[in-house]
Amino acid sequence: MSNDELIEYQKLKVTLNQIAEQIDEQRLPIRAYHIIRIAIKQLKLKPGQTLLEREIAEVLEMSRTPVREALVRLQTEGLLTLVPRKGFIINPIKKQDLKEIYEITESLDGLAVELATSKITQENINHLKHLVSLQQESLDRNDLYNWSILDDQFHADLISFAQNTRLSSVINIHSDQLYRARLYTINNRPIPYQSIVEHRAIIACMEAKDKNAARFAMQSHRNRAWEEIAETLEE
Repeated sequence: MSNDELIEYQKLKVTLNQIAEQIDEQRLPIRAYHIIRIAIKQLKLKPGQTLLEREIAEVLEMSRTPVREALVRLQTEGLLTLVPRKGFIINPIKKQDLKEIYEITESLDGLAVELATSKITQENINHLKHLVSLQQESLDRNDLYNWSILDDQFHADLISFAQNTRLSSVINIHSDQLYRARLYTINNRPIPYQSIVEHRAIIACMEAKDKNAARFAMQSHRNRAWEEIAETLEE
């Protein structure tokens, strides 16, 4: 192993082990899947980077079989591509792919919010308001990374309030790609003050039990976010 390869290996080891400490799952294929997925989602593993089964298995202290299962699963989810005799490549963030994902997500998130509006409790509303307050504090500190984490949590929690596991599962298939794109482009987009305004509008519609307005507010929010991201990405 060359000096450069050793440095990259050590970086991989640190990255994956830091994430592994946060994962409670003990079943090896699922554990490996979550560790690698989170690293890709958070851009700890970069678009275009090559992942080798052998190296990841060594770092995670697993056999290659559960690691391969995890990599194949991530391939089916569109995050990786297997290149023969080279390994798994982390897929780039492509404008056309994201356009299709945002078209799907805009409708499904709108439906989730519509369903959640009739089920949401005041405690849930207060929770969402608290998340938005934390987002505002992050922007005041110019901490865009923490803002993005809270933004992801806001959308995930809101969708969970719809209490529809099948809908949540479909939305979650694409959520990592959206998060990765937001994080990848965040320094090239306007500071997301408008997102705070829109989150508060969505909450206000839900608190008023106006499900149609809540759906429209969410879909408009997703559409504007896509337009911002699209401007920063090449074809």
